[in-house]
Amino acid sequence: MAAQAHWMIRSILALSAVCSAGSVLGANTLLLCGRVIDGVSDQVRTEMTLVVSSNRIVSVEAGYKPGSAGDRVIDLKNRTVLPGLFDMHVHLQLRPAPSAYGDKAMLNPEDLAYRAVAHARTTLLAGFTSVRDLGGEQVVGLKKAINEGILEGPRIIAAGRAIAITGGHADQSNGLNRELAGDPGPDKGVVNGADDARKAVRQRYKEGSDCIKVTATGGVLSLAKDGFRPQFTSDELVAVVQMAKDLGMPTAAHAHGAEGMKRAVLAGIGSIEHGTMMTEEIMGLMKERGTYYVPTLSAGKYTEEKARVPGFYHPMVAKKALAISPFMTETFRKANRLGVRIAFGTDAGVFPHGDNAKEFQYLVEGGMSPMKAIQSATIEAAKLGEVEKELGSLEAGKLADIIAVDGNPLEDIKTLQRVGFVMKDGAVVRR
Repeated sequence: MAAQAHWMIRSILALSAVCSAGSVLGANTLLLCGRVIDGVSDQVRTEMTLVVSSNRIVSVEAGYKPGSAGDRVIDLKNRTVLPGLFDMHVHLQLRPAPSAYGDKAMLNPEDLAYRAVAHARTTLLAGFTSVRDLGGEQVVGLKKAINEGILEGPRIIAAGRAIAITGGHADQSNGLNRELAGDPGPDKGVVNGADDARKAVRQRYKEGSDCIKVTATGGVLSLAKDGFRPQFTSDELVAVVQMAKDLGMPTAAHAHGAEGMKRAVLAGIGSIEHGTMMTEEIMGLMKERGTYYVPTLSAGKYTEEKARVPGFYHPMVAKKALAISPFMTETFRKANRLGVRIAFGTDAGVFPHGDNAKEFQYLVEGGMSPMKAIQSATIEAAKLGEVEKELGSLEAGKLADIIAVDGNPLEDIKTLQRVGFVMKDGAVVRR
């Protein structure tokens, strides 16, 4: 009898738990929105209700709808509601500091991983519910932990190690003594020739990367003297792009100088990052091929400022920053005017994480309308990341990544630097 009673009690408790879970799962969250910028329309809608069930938007309705019994109602009537933002160029493992150049010699992988955890949460709370990390080996594991609900952070499209040539911008042995530097190969992202390039892409695929980044030209922050010259042959770039395409991995190319940029576009690269010395010829090729441009104006502003601070950067780096960064805004201005496809990206990690939304201000100052700037960080970024069916706009059926700000960002774009409400995957993470 005791065993039978025990079994009955357990059954009743289990049934109660199921009923309770059912009532919670069946409840909706209603967001009462004063203004809605949905990421795709050029029109702002007022007095709208977003209905969220579980982790998806089930409807976008005119007027303020009353909730049913058990529904959660969130009052955002005095706010502007937008899709969760994308930053398509971040480095979650990195930080800006004069001591950063010693990190690769002194820090272990787990040190970088723990740092990335904190940066990821800061980024999410700033309203960026999705990011593309272009060059952090430990970020692949961070992405998995966030997806499994172990850690809090944005959705991550991870490139893992960037692919470079020997001595190139993403050769992480640059600046190390001979004993530490060694001779890295494709497993470490360093290639010489088309076969090496294919192997490096396959290695990133094996490690769980989502996309591929190559450093098609020199760069600013690496301890290598040149920031402009091409660093991949056309054959190597074609090999990277074709192998990535075969494996279903989008591609991106860091590029400051024109020749390396042109080679990458002709090879079929998905996006040009930075694009400092982009010519009108290259802009035309990008328009023809649908290649995206990710301007990262924030990085240019920050590095130019810090290059003037004695000792902040290595002298070689400071010299490159002062030579490269001043061109970035004018290049953006021309590319925007000529109609090149633009997606929002900042190079966060070069400057402090959490300040990503300053990029909106720089885009608008460079001639982009506030609405187009917002769309560059929503639907256009989602298209570049090949996730536009699930994210990038406030539409029925899409994942519930939603933010809200006080005021109207179309009147003052700086309001996006002060995000007060963040929902990711249907869960409120900042209110």
